[in-house]
Amino acid sequence: MPILEVENLSVSFKKYTRGFKQTKSTVITSLDVTVEAGEILAVVGASGSGKSLLAHAILGILPSNAITSGVIKYGGEELTPARQSVLSGKELALIPQSVNYLDPLMRVGSQVRTSVKKENAIAAQREVFQRYHLNAGVEKMYPFQLSGGMARRTLLATAMVSGARVIIADEPTPGLDSVVIVEALNHLKESAVNGCAVMLITHDIESALQVADRIAVFYAGTTVEISPVEHFNGNGEQLRHPYSKALWRALPQNDFIPIKGSQPRPSQLPSGCLFAPRCEMATPDCEQERPAMRNLRNGMVRCIHAT
Repeated sequence: MPILEVENLSVSFKKYTRGFKQTKSTVITSLDVTVEAGEILAVVGASGSGKSLLAHAILGILPSNAITSGVIKYGGEELTPARQSVLSGKELALIPQSVNYLDPLMRVGSQVRTSVKKENAIAAQREVFQRYHLNAGVEKMYPFQLSGGMARRTLLATAMVSGARVIIADEPTPGLDSVVIVEALNHLKESAVNGCAVMLITHDIESALQVADRIAVFYAGTTVEISPVEHFNGNGEQLRHPYSKALWRALPQNDFIPIKGSQPRPSQLPSGCLFAPRCEMATPDCEQERPAMRNLRNGMVRCIHAT
């Protein structure tokens, strides 16, 4: 049984336009994803595809004007707002994208120690700082005294000592040097080996390929494909969705062929398949309705033409 399940998740935001007219902008639609204990699921896709919003929905930290539907389950039980408030930071840990999550009034060593549940807090904090190449004096610093890379490493350290059963790492590696990137990815892998479920949200497919077991591809606020990591190779012939294949071919180390057009804005989503306006395989049937997610070749895909 997956430890974390997201079923048919949709997220919209209420906002007011000129004349105080209320509108609703839907940014995530019919999103499905699961993560099992001992697994790293990498979530990839362009900016604005809903990756970070998914993380915030799981942790229950969406803005107050957010409207959600669908079901999120943890350990087979629905993750209600009450459960989110109890489990966040304990069994569910987030490595946030923004360093602003650090408390500006608290020394960073003390912040990391508050996340330690079972071990000696001081020893655990100092060990993880050493692992991420943060010298002994850093624990006494305040966030404003840290460089961007040091602050990001502190956020990594906070999640890694938490003992959480689910770790959601939202773009954890930007701004880090290659040595620390390797260490961070190895730490995530170790967490999975020890039974943790890891969701790695990243733009960096190459990093994802080093540690992930499966890769979920997001486009315009929904999941278009979930594939075993070994299918991301060669010319992408084992991939299922046209967008996944195009994304793979667009990488510099592959064909370096750009994808024509751009991802639609939430207010301009097509009525049928969200990728149809950019897809070379699109037919009139693709414009009729949004395809459902279906099982195909040991993966999942949202495309009527995938074989």
